[in-house]
Amino acid sequence: MSLQNSTRKPKTMATKETLIADFTQLGLKRRMNVIVHASLSKIGWVCGGEITVIQALMETITNEGTIIMPAQNTNNSEPSYWKNPPVPKEWWEDIRAQMPAYDPKTTPTFGMGKIAETFRSFPGVLRSAHPMVSFTAWGQHAEYITASHSIDYPFGEHSPLARIYDLNGHILLLGVDYNRNTSMHLGEFRCEKKKEFLQGSAINENGKRVWKVFKDIEESSEDFTTIAKNFEKIHQVRTGTIGAAPSKLIEQRLLVDFTSVYLKQTLI
Repeated sequence: MSLQNSTRKPKTMATKETLIADFTQLGLKRRMNVIVHASLSKIGWVCGGEITVIQALMETITNEGTIIMPAQNTNNSEPSYWKNPPVPKEWWEDIRAQMPAYDPKTTPTFGMGKIAETFRSFPGVLRSAHPMVSFTAWGQHAEYITASHSIDYPFGEHSPLARIYDLNGHILLLGVDYNRNTSMHLGEFRCEKKKEFLQGSAINENGKRVWKVFKDIEESSEDFTTIAKNFEKIHQVRTGTIGAAPSKLIEQRLLVDFTSVYLKQTLI
């Protein structure tokens, strides 16, 4: 039997019904295609925890729409780039040789939070093939969004982010800020001013585990909050609370386009 780990009495309780009401008030509705970035702890005390949040999202959007979440596994990456913490140089080759290959069914997410980690194993959820920065999706367009995720430039034109853009989807920031907003990386890619570099991950290729080197661009979320402040001066963003979590609902296409133009104008 598991218990909520808190010595403080919660002020309010969120249930599936109250979460559905909050989602609806914010602007989520049936048939939407929404990429969700969420913090369970910011919602407050939820009866049923992350499972309840996911069920409430599914009942609000329904399978006539699509729910997408990041499912990144960034520890399956080139060890020479690791900084938090770094590992000794003499380990690098062994890590490249021994890191388990990405498996969309069993590889856990890393640093994505309880909601995203639990969502990946829900019935009907599909996961894209990228070994480091995959996405999961459930609903009407799940296969379209996850099916053709290129290993090169994983936030570029052949990524789930670009497919959400094609569908004129939305972004839900649930208790998190714009620095967690992965869609803005598509805007970075489209600004065409970022430097390329080589990344690597362990994958299964033709039935054999290999270390695969692929192309990527230098990405950074450091400027996303500044970009977002300028974006919100021009474009309407729906704001509200989900449980106790300050939340935003954003049109993805508008934000991606704005990010691309902003970076073209500011990057040297």
